[in-house]
Amino acid sequence: MSRIGKQPILIPAKVKVNVSGRKVSVEGPKGKLDMELNRRTSLKVDGDKIVVSRDGDDAEARAMHGLSRALVNNMVKGVSEGFVKKLGIQGVGFKAAVQGKVVNLSLGYSHPLLYSIPDQIKVTVEENTKVTIEGPDKQVVGKVAAEIRSFYPPEPYKGKGVRYADEKVIRKEGKTVQ
Repeated sequence: MSRIGKQPILIPAKVKVNVSGRKVSVEGPKGKLDMELNRRTSLKVDGDKIVVSRDGDDAEARAMHGLSRALVNNMVKGVSEGFVKKLGIQGVGFKAAVQGKVVNLSLGYSHPLLYSIPDQIKVTVEENTKVTIEGPDKQVVGKVAAEIRSFYPPEPYKGKGVRYADEKVIRKEGKTVQ
């Protein structure tokens, strides 16, 4: 039995879970999320707990059991608490600003980089260099953070670029004059 899959998911007080066939929808104070369950797994709501079960004992069924449970757990946690990713921008003249549903990034290029913010995602910028990404869907929050970081990943010589708040950049020594 999958160690992750067999654990029940506790439903917080303000969260509603609806299961209709293979479709699972979770609604809470931070938003609403939907997911289609894998064909090898099934879901049962039992009071304030969700139990994920599988049909069969082959490798695929075991893998999908743990995966489905983790995805549903992320949905429940996302609509109740939400997920947050923080980015930091380093470099002379490097800055970010939010203008409506667009993040305007000035990262040393000859043109500003514009990134449109997906639905249910909230992006805030403090001090022009600290970007906070919040939302109920863990995958989308991570994807937005990764895409913003990909515009100018931190480089190892001067440390300039967009990095995660907890990311350590190992600096390299430059060329030496002989």
